[in-house]
Amino acid sequence: MSDDHADHNHHHNHEHHDHHEHAHGHDHDQGLAGMLRYLRHAPEMWSSEVNTAVVHRLAPTAGETVMDIGAGMGAGTMVAAKTNCTVVAIEPTPYMRRILGLRRLITRTKDQVYIVDGTAESTTVADGSIDAAWAVNTMHHWTSLNDGIRELARVLAPGGRILLVDESFDDPEHPDYERFGAKFGDEHEHHFHTVDPDAVGAALSDAGLTVTFAGHDRVAGRPSVVLEAVAPR
Repeated sequence: MSDDHADHNHHHNHEHHDHHEHAHGHDHDQGLAGMLRYLRHAPEMWSSEVNTAVVHRLAPTAGETVMDIGAGMGAGTMVAAKTNCTVVAIEPTPYMRRILGLRRLITRTKDQVYIVDGTAESTTVADGSIDAAWAVNTMHHWTSLNDGIRELARVLAPGGRILLVDESFDDPEHPDYERFGAKFGDEHEHHFHTVDPDAVGAALSDAGLTVTFAGHDRVAGRPSVVLEAVAPR
């Protein structure tokens, strides 16, 4: 990431923290109900084996600029920052940005993390500026899958890579099946819409990306929908 771009993101972050805490993204995540729902699951959002496994699988390296889509409290962002890369943490909800902002301030890698008020469909990041991007358990929250994929294709640098993972909570082999999956349904507060890997793979291909994996896999031992793709060089 160039100094100009880093400065822009840093300014953008403070601007939105102070003045533009507008609600956007999936309606399920907004308001007091969304905040309370997330706070009940704060420990697993603070540190997550799945996020750690995803970052390790994507393998960011020193000097790269990477993007965490739906960064939440920073479970993946903070793991990536330890590799001496620059992390752009995209997060649409104000209370999550506040928590991540406080967490960033108490870490040694705070200068490598930029928090941005954005969504998968509108990251506000410059064209071709991202070497690698990932999303964990956020695809089902995107308001438009196709718009999110097109945005990813726009921001990826030549040869940039993507790793998108949504856990399959409706799989009886998932360790949290009884907690979430067995109650699967629109009436359940933690409803996860099932992501179709074929549909996501097709959207990635239509956006000009090369899909290297689209299907079901285990991430940190958990059954998940996994998409991997790379941008043309």
